[in-house]
Amino acid sequence: MQNLVKTHSRKWVVGASVLSIVALVGCQSTETTTLAMQKENNQYQITGIGKDKLTAQNNAVKAAQKTCSRGTSPVVTNEAVQYNGVVDEKTGKMINQAGTIAGVLIGKNVNISQDTDYQVTLDFYCKS
Repeated sequence: MQNLVKTHSRKWVVGASVLSIVALVGCQSTETTTLAMQKENNQYQITGIGKDKLTAQNNAVKAAQKTCSRGTSPVVTNEAVQYNGVVDEKTGKMINQAGTIAGVLIGKNVNISQDTDYQVTLDFYCKS
């Protein structure tokens, strides 16, 4: 009987620990931008990430706008886009399209995209 209680208690402790870890991990959010890095000649560089290219670009532009002081706007001098998905970009798009169709049939969204799939790096300066 005592062994049964010990075993049951251990299972409860392990289960509670796993649930706590899952809850903590689920609450973490991914940063969508880096801090602006100042380069020479009043140039800055910032990176935005997102599930798709447009979201990553928007995140980078918003961060660039925050970097520039009031009355000035960012002027982009260079933009670099990098895809970091699990599978290559074309395959990922095909899987997501098939998942959308399957999702309609089964009533569940099937998507392999992650918040870090696209990375857009902007070089810019602030101009009034």
